[in-house]
Amino acid sequence: MTNTEGSVLERERPLDSGREAFLASVLGGLAAPQKTLEAKYFYDARGSRLFDLITELDEYYLTNAETALLQTRAGEIAERVGAGATLVEFGSGSSVKTRILIQAMKDLRAYVPIDISGAHLDAAAKRLAADCGLPVIPLHADYTRAFALPREVPRGRLVGFFPGSTIGNFEPPAASAFLEQARALLGAGARFLVGADLQKDRARLEAAYNDGRGVTADFNLNLLVRINRELGGDFDLGAFRHKAFYNAEEGRIEMHLESTKAQSVELAGRRFDFAAGETIHTENSYKYSLESFAALARHGGWRREAVWQDPEGLFSTHMLIGE
Repeated sequence: MTNTEGSVLERERPLDSGREAFLASVLGGLAAPQKTLEAKYFYDARGSRLFDLITELDEYYLTNAETALLQTRAGEIAERVGAGATLVEFGSGSSVKTRILIQAMKDLRAYVPIDISGAHLDAAAKRLAADCGLPVIPLHADYTRAFALPREVPRGRLVGFFPGSTIGNFEPPAASAFLEQARALLGAGARFLVGADLQKDRARLEAAYNDGRGVTADFNLNLLVRINRELGGDFDLGAFRHKAFYNAEEGRIEMHLESTKAQSVELAGRRFDFAAGETIHTENSYKYSLESFAALARHGGWRREAVWQDPEGLFSTHMLIGE
């Protein structure tokens, strides 16, 4: 199919993240001394919708701070990128913040949103193509693993976009590995715009992950809903509760699902025992200083060209150049 202005290129998007991979990940995580579940599996259709709701919460300062920053600095960012680039977004979700960049960038050749949630990705891609009049090439992929861009992507200058401080969900070695992989994909001299949440007081951080409406709790517990539905698990949803706290020693927010009683769970013919108060660790969200993030970028093969912060110093956006 030939790209036309405002079109969505329909493609087959194989993804090594099907039931077998999901089951293997869950079984391995539940068998670990500290039970864990991979955060990437939050994002089924319902999980993606819940995360969109989280970004609208008053307590979740990240979205407002990043959006305001991009609105203020989009022109400067576009000037650094130059005309005629192709924008590649990792973990695009609903692509709300991307619209700000697209409107500022000159003669953008195409937009390539990459996301693990296929239905959510395709719906967002169609809306954006219709609204912005831009060729959109959605790619259903797990961006934490190596993949290639489709041949239909223009082979000119590529600009990566990784907003929302999703980089903070990686353990530091994995974050460095992801940056190396992105560097290989985008190429030497490419620019990569990355959002990173900044270190701040505990109360502000913990409020962002324990909202009063309980949306984050629903998002966390939805992972068990998904395991029950797709893998045949028998988690008692009423016997687990959301728990999020700031681990100052590690510099990160941790999200857990805490068992409220002694219980057992059956999955794929295996039994997993839980003590009262035992947790499943579902997500980390590391918080950076400007210096620590620049050092992380260097380990991943990038040099920081510029950095911007919102007026309150809550959030940062880094313009990196591949070396």
